[in-house]
Amino acid sequence: MRVKANYHTHTTWCDGKDTPETVVQAAIARGFDEIGFSSHAMLPSPLLDWVLTEERAPRYAAEIRSLAEKYAGRIRVLCGVEADYVPGGANPDRATYAAAAPDYIIGSIHFVTAPDGAQVCVDKTPQDLADGIRDHFGGSAEEYVRAYFRQQRDMVRLFDFDVVGHLDLVRKFNVRRPYFDESAAWYREELEKTADAVAESGKLAEVNTGAISRGWLDDAYPSAEFRAMLRERGVRFVLSSDAHAADAIDCAFDRFGGCEDYVGALPVRRAGA
Repeated sequence: MRVKANYHTHTTWCDGKDTPETVVQAAIARGFDEIGFSSHAMLPSPLLDWVLTEERAPRYAAEIRSLAEKYAGRIRVLCGVEADYVPGGANPDRATYAAAAPDYIIGSIHFVTAPDGAQVCVDKTPQDLADGIRDHFGGSAEEYVRAYFRQQRDMVRLFDFDVVGHLDLVRKFNVRRPYFDESAAWYREELEKTADAVAESGKLAEVNTGAISRGWLDDAYPSAEFRAMLRERGVRFVLSSDAHAADAIDCAFDRFGGCEDYVGALPVRRAGA
Protein backbone atom coordinates (compact mmCIF):
# COMPACT_ATOMS: atom_id res chain seq x y z
CA MET A 1 0.00 0.00 0.00
CA ARG A 2 1.31 3.46 -0.89
CA VAL A 3 1.86 5.72 2.06
CA LYS A 4 0.95 9.40 2.07
CA ALA A 5 4.31 11.03 1.55
CA ASN A 6 6.11 13.90 -0.07
CA TYR A 7 9.84 13.61 -0.70
CA HIS A 8 10.48 16.88 -2.54
CA THR A 9 10.34 19.60 0.12
CA HIS A 10 12.26 22.88 0.46
CA THR A 11 12.69 24.90 3.63
CA THR A 12 14.65 27.84 5.01
CA TRP A 13 17.79 25.80 4.40
CA CYS A 14 17.48 26.92 0.76
CA ASP A 15 14.69 28.86 -0.96
CA GLY A 16 11.76 27.60 1.10
CA LYS A 17 9.50 29.73 3.27
CA ASP A 18 9.20 27.57 6.40
CA THR A 19 11.51 25.78 8.82
CA PRO A 20 11.80 22.00 8.67
CA GLU A 21 9.95 21.59 11.97
CA THR A 22 7.06 23.72 10.72
CA VAL A 23 6.82 21.42 7.71
CA VAL A 24 6.92 18.28 9.87
CA GLN A 25 4.10 19.60 12.03
CA ALA A 26 2.04 20.47 8.94
CA ALA A 27 2.64 17.00 7.53
CA ILE A 28 1.40 15.38 10.73
CA ALA A 29 -1.68 17.61 10.74
CA ARG A 30 -2.45 16.56 7.15
CA GLY A 31 -2.14 12.86 7.84
CA PHE A 32 1.19 12.17 6.19
CA ASP A 33 3.00 8.92 6.94
CA GLU A 34 6.35 10.23 5.66
CA ILE A 35 7.92 13.58 4.88
CA GLY A 36 11.22 13.86 3.06
CA PHE A 37 13.34 17.00 2.86
CA SER A 38 15.32 17.82 -0.28
CA SER A 39 17.27 21.03 0.10
CA HIS A 40 18.76 22.43 -3.10
CA ALA A 41 22.41 21.45 -3.45
CA MET A 42 25.09 22.01 -6.08
CA LEU A 43 28.25 20.28 -4.94
CA PRO A 44 31.11 20.43 -5.41
CA SER A 45 30.92 23.95 -6.90
CA PRO A 46 27.72 25.85 -6.01
CA LEU A 47 26.60 28.48 -8.52
CA LEU A 48 24.18 30.05 -6.03
CA ASP A 49 24.76 31.43 -2.54
CA TRP A 50 21.64 29.92 -0.92
CA VAL A 51 22.14 26.23 -1.74
CA LEU A 52 23.85 23.69 0.51
CA THR A 53 27.63 23.91 0.65
CA GLU A 54 30.13 21.36 1.92
CA GLU A 55 30.06 23.14 5.28
CA ARG A 56 26.27 23.51 5.54
CA ALA A 57 25.24 20.09 4.25
CA PRO A 58 26.20 18.12 7.40
CA ARG A 59 24.44 20.71 9.62
CA TYR A 60 21.32 20.46 7.49
CA ALA A 61 21.39 16.67 7.76
CA ALA A 62 21.87 16.85 11.53
CA GLU A 63 18.78 19.04 11.95
CA ILE A 64 16.61 16.77 9.83
CA ARG A 65 17.79 13.67 11.68
CA SER A 66 17.09 15.38 14.99
CA LEU A 67 13.51 15.96 13.86
CA ALA A 68 13.27 12.32 12.78
CA GLU A 69 14.09 11.31 16.35
CA LYS A 70 11.82 13.91 17.93
CA TYR A 71 8.78 12.88 15.89
CA ALA A 72 9.47 9.14 15.71
CA GLY A 73 6.26 7.18 16.09
CA ARG A 74 4.18 10.03 14.64
CA ILE A 75 5.75 10.39 11.21
CA ARG A 76 8.78 9.08 9.35
CA VAL A 77 11.17 11.94 8.51
CA LEU A 78 13.78 11.46 5.78
CA CYS A 79 16.78 13.58 4.86
CA GLY A 80 17.41 14.00 1.15
CA VAL A 81 18.85 16.56 -1.23
CA GLU A 82 17.83 17.90 -4.62
CA ALA A 83 21.19 17.92 -6.33
CA ASP A 84 21.78 19.79 -9.57
CA TYR A 85 23.76 18.57 -12.53
CA VAL A 86 25.90 21.31 -14.05
CA PRO A 87 28.48 19.80 -16.43
CA GLY A 88 31.93 20.44 -15.00
CA GLY A 89 30.47 22.14 -11.92
CA ALA A 90 28.05 20.05 -9.88
CA ASN A 91 26.69 16.53 -9.93
CA PRO A 92 24.02 14.47 -8.14
CA ASP A 93 26.25 11.53 -7.23
CA ARG A 94 26.17 9.63 -3.94
CA ALA A 95 29.94 9.91 -3.56
CA THR A 96 29.72 13.70 -3.80
CA TYR A 97 27.25 13.86 -0.91
CA ALA A 98 28.80 11.18 1.30
CA ALA A 99 29.57 13.63 4.13
CA ALA A 100 25.88 14.45 4.59
CA ALA A 101 24.82 10.81 4.05
CA PRO A 102 21.36 11.65 2.64
CA ASP A 103 18.68 8.98 2.64
CA TYR A 104 18.00 9.70 -1.02
CA ILE A 105 19.04 12.07 -3.80
CA ILE A 106 16.82 13.77 -6.36
CA GLY A 107 18.79 14.62 -9.48
CA SER A 108 17.58 17.77 -11.23
CA ILE A 109 18.52 20.30 -13.87
CA HIS A 110 17.81 23.99 -13.35
CA PHE A 111 20.58 25.36 -15.59
CA VAL A 112 21.27 24.39 -19.20
CA THR A 113 24.86 24.73 -20.37
CA ALA A 114 25.00 26.66 -23.65
CA PRO A 115 27.58 26.08 -26.41
CA ASP A 116 29.46 29.17 -25.20
CA GLY A 117 29.59 27.81 -21.65
CA ALA A 118 26.92 30.11 -20.22
CA GLN A 119 24.38 28.71 -17.77
CA VAL A 120 20.80 29.49 -18.80
CA CYS A 121 18.29 29.05 -15.97
CA VAL A 122 15.26 26.96 -16.86
CA ASP A 123 12.76 28.29 -14.36
CA LYS A 124 13.70 31.71 -12.95
CA THR A 125 11.46 34.00 -15.03
CA PRO A 126 10.11 33.89 -18.59
CA GLN A 127 12.11 37.00 -19.49
CA ASP A 128 15.38 35.59 -18.15
CA LEU A 129 14.77 32.43 -20.15
CA ALA A 130 13.96 34.38 -23.33
CA ASP A 131 17.10 36.47 -22.88
CA GLY A 132 19.21 33.36 -22.33
CA ILE A 133 17.89 31.66 -25.47
CA ARG A 134 18.48 34.83 -27.48
CA ASP A 135 21.98 35.47 -26.16
CA HIS A 136 23.35 31.93 -25.87
CA PHE A 137 21.34 29.66 -28.18
CA GLY A 138 21.11 31.92 -31.22
CA GLY A 139 17.46 32.59 -30.50
CA SER A 140 16.53 28.94 -31.10
CA ALA A 141 14.15 27.54 -28.48
CA GLU A 142 14.46 24.14 -30.16
CA GLU A 143 18.21 24.08 -29.63
CA TYR A 144 17.77 25.12 -26.02
CA VAL A 145 15.14 22.45 -25.29
CA ARG A 146 17.20 19.77 -27.04
CA ALA A 147 20.23 20.79 -24.96
CA TYR A 148 18.12 20.51 -21.80
CA PHE A 149 17.11 16.94 -22.59
CA ARG A 150 20.64 15.93 -23.65
CA GLN A 151 21.89 17.18 -20.30
CA GLN A 152 19.05 15.33 -18.58
CA ARG A 153 20.02 12.07 -20.30
CA ASP A 154 23.70 12.54 -19.44
CA MET A 155 22.79 13.10 -15.79
CA VAL A 156 20.66 9.96 -15.65
CA ARG A 157 23.37 7.83 -17.24
CA LEU A 158 26.44 9.20 -15.48
CA PHE A 159 25.48 9.54 -11.81
CA ASP A 160 24.29 7.44 -8.90
CA PHE A 161 21.10 8.95 -7.48
CA ASP A 162 17.55 7.82 -6.82
CA VAL A 163 14.82 10.02 -8.31
CA VAL A 164 14.83 12.11 -11.49
CA GLY A 165 13.30 15.49 -10.67
CA HIS A 166 10.70 17.34 -12.79
CA LEU A 167 11.78 15.70 -16.04
CA ASP A 168 10.19 18.28 -18.35
CA LEU A 169 10.73 21.45 -16.32
CA VAL A 170 11.17 23.25 -19.67
CA ARG A 171 7.35 23.29 -19.87
CA LYS A 172 7.02 25.59 -16.84
CA PHE A 173 6.48 28.85 -18.77
CA ASN A 174 5.14 27.28 -21.95
CA VAL A 175 1.45 27.91 -21.28
CA ARG A 176 1.49 31.47 -20.04
CA ARG A 177 4.50 32.50 -22.15
CA PRO A 178 4.74 29.94 -25.01
CA TYR A 179 8.16 29.56 -26.60
CA PHE A 180 8.11 26.11 -28.26
CA ASP A 181 5.58 23.67 -29.73
CA GLU A 182 5.03 20.66 -27.47
CA SER A 183 3.32 18.80 -30.35
CA ALA A 184 6.37 19.07 -32.64
CA ALA A 185 7.96 15.84 -33.86
CA TRP A 186 11.40 16.89 -32.66
CA TYR A 187 10.05 17.43 -29.13
CA ARG A 188 8.41 14.00 -29.01
CA GLU A 189 11.72 12.54 -30.20
CA GLU A 190 13.48 14.13 -27.23
CA LEU A 191 10.88 12.72 -24.84
CA GLU A 192 11.22 9.23 -26.31
CA LYS A 193 15.02 9.26 -26.02
CA THR A 194 14.85 10.58 -22.48
CA ALA A 195 12.27 7.98 -21.46
CA ASP A 196 14.63 5.30 -22.81
CA ALA A 197 17.51 6.67 -20.73
CA VAL A 198 15.48 6.80 -17.52
CA ALA A 199 14.21 3.26 -18.04
CA GLU A 200 17.70 1.94 -18.71
CA SER A 201 19.00 3.60 -15.54
CA GLY A 202 16.43 1.97 -13.27
CA LYS A 203 15.83 5.28 -11.51
CA LEU A 204 12.46 6.50 -10.26
CA ALA A 205 10.74 9.48 -11.86
CA GLU A 206 8.67 11.93 -9.87
CA VAL A 207 5.20 13.21 -10.69
CA ASN A 208 5.77 16.77 -9.53
CA THR A 209 2.91 19.20 -8.82
CA GLY A 210 5.11 22.22 -8.07
CA ALA A 211 4.08 24.29 -11.10
CA ILE A 212 0.47 24.07 -9.94
CA SER A 213 1.13 25.51 -6.49
CA ARG A 214 3.18 28.31 -8.07
CA GLY A 215 0.50 29.12 -10.63
CA TRP A 216 2.41 28.40 -13.84
CA LEU A 217 0.65 25.24 -14.99
CA ASP A 218 -2.50 23.31 -14.24
CA ASP A 219 -0.61 20.08 -14.82
CA ALA A 220 2.19 18.06 -13.29
CA TYR A 221 5.68 17.28 -14.53
CA PRO A 222 6.05 15.09 -16.55
CA SER A 223 3.11 15.66 -18.89
CA ALA A 224 0.56 12.88 -19.33
CA GLU A 225 2.12 12.01 -22.70
CA PHE A 226 5.61 11.80 -21.21
CA ARG A 227 4.37 9.76 -18.24
CA ALA A 228 2.80 7.30 -20.67
CA MET A 229 6.14 6.87 -22.46
CA LEU A 230 7.88 6.27 -19.15
CA ARG A 231 5.21 3.86 -17.94
CA GLU A 232 5.39 1.83 -21.16
CA ARG A 233 9.10 1.32 -20.47
CA GLY A 234 8.53 0.13 -16.90
CA VAL A 235 9.61 3.31 -15.09
CA ARG A 236 8.17 3.64 -11.56
CA PHE A 237 7.02 6.91 -10.03
CA VAL A 238 6.93 8.82 -6.77
CA LEU A 239 4.41 11.60 -6.17
CA SER A 240 5.86 14.91 -4.97
CA SER A 241 4.75 18.49 -4.52
CA ASP A 242 8.14 20.25 -4.76
CA ALA A 243 6.81 22.32 -1.86
CA HIS A 244 8.48 25.60 -0.95
CA ALA A 245 6.00 26.23 1.88
CA ALA A 246 4.30 24.01 4.44
CA ASP A 247 0.83 24.64 3.03
CA ALA A 248 1.85 23.17 -0.36
CA ILE A 249 3.11 19.77 0.76
CA ASP A 250 0.14 17.93 -0.75
CA CYS A 251 -0.74 20.31 -3.57
CA ALA A 252 -3.00 18.55 -6.12
CA PHE A 253 -2.37 15.14 -4.54
CA ASP A 254 -6.12 14.55 -4.81
CA ARG A 255 -5.83 14.95 -8.60
CA PHE A 256 -2.61 13.08 -9.27
CA GLY A 257 -2.55 10.54 -6.45
CA GLY A 258 -4.28 7.90 -8.54
CA CYS A 259 -2.79 8.60 -11.96
CA GLU A 260 0.22 6.27 -11.69
CA ASP A 261 1.37 3.10 -9.97
CA TYR A 262 3.54 4.84 -7.39
CA VAL A 263 6.10 3.09 -5.26
CA GLY A 264 4.75 2.18 -1.83
CA ALA A 265 7.43 4.21 -0.08
CA LEU A 266 10.72 5.62 -1.25
CA PRO A 267 13.53 3.11 -0.71
CA VAL A 268 16.21 4.60 1.54
CA ARG A 269 19.77 4.13 0.32
CA ARG A 270 21.83 6.39 2.55
CA ALA A 271 24.96 7.78 0.88
CA GLY A 272 28.13 7.25 2.86
CA ALA A 273 26.50 4.99 5.44
